[in-house]
Amino acid sequence: MTQPQLLQSQGAQYTRILAVGAARGDLIVPNEDLIGPIDSSDEWIQQRTGIITRTRASQDVQAVDLATTAALEAIERSGIAPELIDAIIIATISNGRQTPSMAAVVAERIGAVPAAAFDLNAACAGYAYGVAQADALIRSGAAHYALVIGAEKLSDMVDPADRSISFLLGDGAGAVVIGPSDYPGISASVWGSDGRADAVGMNGTLQEYRRGEKEWPTLRQEGQTVFRWAVWDMAKIAKQTLAAAGITADQLAAFIPHQANMRIVDEFAKQLKLPESVVIARDIATTGNTSAASIPLATHRLLEEHPELSGGLALQIGFGAGLVYGAQVVVLP
Repeated sequence: MTQPQLLQSQGAQYTRILAVGAARGDLIVPNEDLIGPIDSSDEWIQQRTGIITRTRASQDVQAVDLATTAALEAIERSGIAPELIDAIIIATISNGRQTPSMAAVVAERIGAVPAAAFDLNAACAGYAYGVAQADALIRSGAAHYALVIGAEKLSDMVDPADRSISFLLGDGAGAVVIGPSDYPGISASVWGSDGRADAVGMNGTLQEYRRGEKEWPTLRQEGQTVFRWAVWDMAKIAKQTLAAAGITADQLAAFIPHQANMRIVDEFAKQLKLPESVVIARDIATTGNTSAASIPLATHRLLEEHPELSGGLALQIGFGAGLVYGAQVVVLP
């Protein structure tokens, strides 16, 4: 019997980011509001992290609400009708419900049904993971236009008395529309995991909480382990990403790392020997660390402040809980 030949999809040769949208928490929280429970000071926080204020969302504003707002702006700016978007990927660790996915809710809210919709959990690397997947889906023909969102409400996941991470975190969402392109707009991605999964993560499980064995799980991190890993190991990944893109650091217009900590961002730039012409995103100073949302939020602010960067090349790299990482070079919309 002759085996029937299956049809496989084929898509666009190239992809690019068409537009960016953003939504930050509605509350501006200065360091002074957080120093009591951690017995610290504004000076200590600024010296260690570079954070002056962070944005956080009111109790009745959820991560999915931030994701919806960012998505609507990205779609409007892209000029692509919502019904043409056939894949929605949301990177998040702070969906308030295990199911339905945040992406499925956003798809209904923005009028993109019946788009494929799913959440992914790669923490601070999640947005870069989503971009890698959207690029692959479009070039394979599995999607034509994709919406990638990083959305977090991390203020729901911290212990105010924890000195390892609580004062770092903010709330927000950043979104991009990705579509076919006449030229290469997204390089090959470099992504992976380190194997030290317990360096950043929750300090318990919901099952332990339900059994009364532990308090409500909150985020914790091993600060020095994460700092060394982010600066030294991720600089190597960034260099691999430039090589995979076929470019050198002096050809970049911008460097947009995960906004983990200003000291990490600055040391990272030194390790890469970036020329002064490269604009470095430092959104963390007034937004805080928003995990999966930090790269698209920083991209949005960078383009608002430096519109001349549009069309230039940006190296974006996410790294965090897991320890996982993801990076690519993109043409800025």
